Parts: sequence; structure tokens; C-alpha cells
Amino acid sequence: MNAEHELYRWGPITHAPFLLDGDGGFPRTVEDVWEHADLDEVRHEWRAQIDRSILWGFDVTHLDAHLGGVELNPEFFDVCLELADELRLPVRLPGPEEERRVGFPFRELAFDRDGLASDRVLPISAFTGDASDLDLVPPGVTEVRGAPALDTPELRASAVDWQARITDATLLETRGTLGRLVETNGLVTIGYGSLRQLMR
Repeated sequence: MNAEHELYRWGPITHAPFLLDGDGGFPRTVEDVWEHADLDEVRHEWRAQIDRSILWGFDVTHLDAHLGGVELNPEFFDVCLELADELRLPVRLPGPEEERRVGFPFRELAFDRDGLASDRVLPISAFTGDASDLDLVPPGVTEVRGAPALDTPELRASAVDWQARITDATLLETRGTLGRLVETNGLVTIGYGSLRQLMR
């Protein structure tokens, strides 16, 4: 429901006037969405996005709202959980520390409805390549968060954080810091498809 970039814009695929910014794209901030969006339009737009993804052949493994626009607002989060229930999909959630900061128990609400999520969320940059990295991944499910991208003129023009994205890509390479940690410590890499399978 958000399109935060100045020069790279996108908008809803449904007729959703309350989800439009002045230039015809989605609003740039989550606060703007919360202030103007109609929950019925939100529900209709999200369902349309999921249905289109399935029509185009994508294997929808989980629900995830761009810019954290869902788990920070109880009303929007309820809509997300309704869709997750209907489709039996896990919801990508921030870690427990974010729940305390936000002020409402979005993880608990998801788990009460038999939802699944990772136990913790860490940025790729948390992994430095030394022995202490193993302390970051105790037993359980750790989501490693990043936005890897190749260094291209389009990336540099559209994303203010283009340097961090290139760094993330380097850290994810097979022989990169994270790859070595997985290989040398017997960690198992999974995707959200594994959590979806457990839910179903």
C-alpha cells in the first residue's frame, strides 16, 4: 500500500481512491495510508494482489506488508490476519523487540490464530564473520533480513539506500559471511514455504 520513492512509483490494481497519492501512486508513508485508507478498499486491494500473484504463477508462501504498514496498526493487522486465516499463510512479522516498541501484541495475536513466524529477525549486516556470529542464531527460526540488489544505474536512481542493498547482495553470496556461517555450523536454511507447510 506504499510507494515511498520519489521517482519510482506504483499504485493499486483495484479501484481504490483512498489508496492513491496526488500523483496516482500509492501514498509515500504508512502514516498517510492510515489517515486516509478505507479498510474495505485495503482488504479488496490485498486480496486482488494475492489473486494476481497466483494467476501469474507465483507460489505465494506468506503475507508481508511493504514498509511495515500492517503490524504497526491494529485495524490493518486484523485485515491481514483475516487473509492469512483464509489462505492458511504465515505472516512475516518483525521480532519480539519491535512488538514491545510498537505497543500492541501483534505476534501474540498472530500466534493465537495458529499463525507462524520467525522467532527473531536480524539484518544481514549483523553477521561480521567472526566466531560470535553463531550466538546470533540460537535454536529456532531466525529470519535474516536484507534487500540485496545488483549495482545498476536504475538502482542508484531509484533507491536512496542503494549502497546498503549492494552490500546485502555481497553478504548473501555463497562464499560470503552468512554462507560460511551456515556451512560450517550445520545450520539449515529454509524459506517461508516451510512455515506454510507446517501451518497447513
